[in-house]
Amino acid sequence: MNIQAVNTRQSKNIGVGCVSFDELLTQIKTWVSIETPTDKPEAVNQLVDYVEAYHRALGLEVERREGYGGRGDKLIVRAPWGDRSQKGILVISHLDTVHKIGTLEQLPVRQEGDRLYGPGVYDMKSGGCMAVEAMRSLLGTDPSPHLPLTLLFTPDEEIGSQTSREIIAELAEDAKYVLVPEGARSDGSVVTGRKGSLKFDLNVTGRPAHSGSNHRDGRSAIVELAHQIINIEGKTDYDKDITVNVGIVSGGGKQNVVPAHATARVDIRIAKPEQIDEILAMVAEIRPVDPDTKVEFVGGVWRRPFKETQAITALYEEARRIAAEIGFELPKSPGGGGSDANLVADRLPVLDGTGAIGGGPHTLEEWIDVTQLEERTELLRRLYLELR
Repeated sequence: MNIQAVNTRQSKNIGVGCVSFDELLTQIKTWVSIETPTDKPEAVNQLVDYVEAYHRALGLEVERREGYGGRGDKLIVRAPWGDRSQKGILVISHLDTVHKIGTLEQLPVRQEGDRLYGPGVYDMKSGGCMAVEAMRSLLGTDPSPHLPLTLLFTPDEEIGSQTSREIIAELAEDAKYVLVPEGARSDGSVVTGRKGSLKFDLNVTGRPAHSGSNHRDGRSAIVELAHQIINIEGKTDYDKDITVNVGIVSGGGKQNVVPAHATARVDIRIAKPEQIDEILAMVAEIRPVDPDTKVEFVGGVWRRPFKETQAITALYEEARRIAAEIGFELPKSPGGGGSDANLVADRLPVLDGTGAIGGGPHTLEEWIDVTQLEERTELLRRLYLELR
């Protein structure tokens, strides 16, 4: 794919002053101070309220779509430039985090040296703020960007964008390029490919019995589940880049009853699309060890993997050129986790991991490096400005 761009500047260390570091840092701290666990839509919507009001104050076109299924609202912001009869740039950010309400007490928003800490600061509230600041810095500029720009803010990426897939697909129809400002890798790499995932509930039904007087009549669902966990975890194959993880286990009810029910939640990661059929066939062949129990898998494909295509490579090379002009290197690498990039990469050039450099996602040590926020936001600004 031939990427066209307008080279608006010629010198090193260009244009960084166009982005306001103070405004960016203020917004990041504000966003992170609003706790937004995916399963608390009223909390997510507090941040949606704030982001909506911020963009309306800038005089921008904002569309809010009501959430459903126990999830928060979606927000669409459209920049005031570009011919909307043309396909443009879609930037996808999620506002939800994995952190529970109250995490701020354990992980307060604080800056220590070059690091800013807080729940969701790396995954991915800083990236969302960078996308916003890059757009804000271009308002009223001359020349203005050529391509239409749409920012989408979603409420449920951390659980697979269950209620956001439809709107992502809808907006992707009008996109020529997609940027996803998830956190960069620790070396500053953007992400040009990601693993896919399948998720299942492994449900086991046994036979209840009194654990003393009728123990031999019982069939323990937990014992059967233990056999199944060992079996399915054994399907991990590092050479094929397939990993199986049982992350949650529950079952039983009372100590003196042979448990009749048990469940494990299974996360399987794959590197290649053709491995989907391999995993589904493996799951279909699983049988109970104890024939008096019942084993059932419920679930399926969560996100399809994507590899770097020629179109993605062309978009990356354009970003790398711009980064070099700004004054920093921009390496690339595949990502192990999934993101909303998985949902569009089969049909559009997408550049993921364009957000902040940091670490500790999903932990109580989540952080970003504030020293590189400005230059990486400038990269987004230049991509908005120069992509054709």
